[in-house]
Amino acid sequence: MKKLLTFIILLTLCLGNAQSIEPNAFVQSTVNRASEILSKNISKEKKINQLKIIARETVDIRGIGFYSLGSARKELNENEKNLYFSLFENYFLKSFSSRLSEYTNPKIEVRGEKIINKNYTIVNSVLVSTPNRPEIKIDWRIYTKNPNNPLIRDLIIEGLSLARTQKEEFASILNSNDRDIKTLFKTLEDFIKN
Repeated sequence: MKKLLTFIILLTLCLGNAQSIEPNAFVQSTVNRASEILSKNISKEKKINQLKIIARETVDIRGIGFYSLGSARKELNENEKNLYFSLFENYFLKSFSSRLSEYTNPKIEVRGEKIINKNYTIVNSVLVSTPNRPEIKIDWRIYTKNPNNPLIRDLIIEGLSLARTQKEEFASILNSNDRDIKTLFKTLEDFIKN
């Protein structure tokens, strides 16, 4: 019995370590899943719903939301934080999936990776050129604190950080409205509804 228990524990530990996902394999798997959905002959609405599932599984939406809010997050009470994250998640998923659903079978090739520290790795890739589109360089900032569950924290397209752009947009909305968080909430709600 002890030998069987020891074997099960060792097997579990080995399988647990085998579950660790390399950031470059994670990105390639994620883009392959999205590409498969985009190449299906299904309605745009179904594509959007399936892309949202992938985003929920692979993107650190909460982390991006905190980052996008910047220092304003320190000014929110718990109810406002909960409302913000609910709005931000819906905003993010709608924005992400509706933009991506316009592509038909985009081919992304992972070309390499650079470990920044134990928490972050940058995965380098390109959106392969077509007769209608030039090659586009895309770097993925992958949060790797939990190697069994890497998450996308940012996309840097041709040197432009989408997370930083989002943060600057939110800061602009807040700064031009006396840092009134309700104005940002209203902007997010309007986007979600349209």
